[in-house]
Amino acid sequence: MITIFRRFRRLNIALLAAGAVASCSQLPSSQQPVQSSNPSVTYNYRTDQELLKANQNATTYCGQYQTAPRTAGLTNNPDGSKTVVFECVRTALSASAPINPNLSYTYRTDQELVQASQTANAYCLKYGSQPMTSNMVTNSDGTKSVTFQCGSR
Repeated sequence: MITIFRRFRRLNIALLAAGAVASCSQLPSSQQPVQSSNPSVTYNYRTDQELLKANQNATTYCGQYQTAPRTAGLTNNPDGSKTVVFECVRTALSASAPINPNLSYTYRTDQELVQASQTANAYCLKYGSQPMTSNMVTNSDGTKSVTFQCGSR
């Protein structure tokens, strides 16, 4: 009977030791993020010029987070205005400057205009300076063209 008790006691100690080791292993934590989202900002606009201004404002807003704006959505409103949502995202900038940067773009849609503005803005931030100015014209084929110019340092 003493032999049975000693074996039971050894088994019990072995089980306790295994439980202690298991409790030290990594268990899922309730502190692990289950959702994360980037800061975002929304603007209403009516004209292409107002859309460019919204993009510049989004650049300033996202700058406080050391990020750049990315268009997350464009919608038409019942009153004839439009809404643009910018999400602030981290970006990787190229290491070398283009020799002749193409800061003139042809566009047909608001999305294309915002993309052109963001591309020119990224160039100006890295190799020129703010503020960035723009000039828009309507082409004979119905497209529009915009030319951006970086401010002087």
